Amino acid sequence: MSQRVAVPLPKAYLLLNHGPTVLVSSAHGGRRNVMAAAWNMALDFDPPKVAVVIDKATLTRELVEAAGEFVLNVPSREQAALTLAVGTQSGREIDKFSKVMRSGIPGDGAGATAASMVGAPLIEGCLAWLECRVIPEPPIQQSYDLFLGEVVAAWADPAVFSNGRWHFPDQQRRSIHYQAGGSFFATGDAFEV
Repeated sequence: MSQRVAVPLPKAYLLLNHGPTVLVSSAHGGRRNVMAAAWNMALDFDPPKVAVVIDKATLTRELVEAAGEFVLNVPSREQAALTLAVGTQSGREIDKFSKVMRSGIPGDGAGATAASMVGAPLIEGCLAWLECRVIPEPPIQQSYDLFLGEVVAAWADPAVFSNGRWHFPDQQRRSIHYQAGGSFFATGDAFEV
C-alpha cells in the first residue's frame, strides 16, 4: 500500500479539484466491488462534499445504496490498465477483486485495505482516498444517477500530495483523466499565474 497521510477535511476538495478519474469502491453484506468513474467532482469545503455518477445497472450502485457509503480512490497513470479493466467489466459477472485486482495487470496495486470510517475498501497503489457517506437525495439518484457524499476521512500519498498541493515525482505517479475508447490523459505540470 502507498503511504497515507490524513488530509484535513476542509482541504479534501483539493484531491479532486483537478478532475481526475476515480475508482469507486463499495462493500455491503460480504460483497465488494470497484468501478471507474470519470464523472465526479468536489462540491463543498466544510463539511466536504463530493458528487459521483453511479449507473443504476451496476453492482457498485446496489452496494452503495445498501451501505450508504463509498470510497473515491484516485488512481495513478501506472494504474490506467486497472482503471480501464474495472470500468469495462461488470461486478455482477466477475469478482473484480479476485479476477482484476490481482490479475497481474502492471501497476494494479494488487488489492485493497480497510478504510478508517467506512466499510468500503481503499484501493492500494492509488494517490489519494476519500471515504464518503451518502447524503440521501433520492430524486437526483433516481433521475440522474448522481450520488452526493460527505467526506468523513481523506488521505493522500505524501510523495504526490502535501501542504495542499499535488507534486508528481514522475510520469507514472500522475493522476489520470479518462477521455473515451480506452484513451486517458495524465495530469500535467502545475503552474501559477
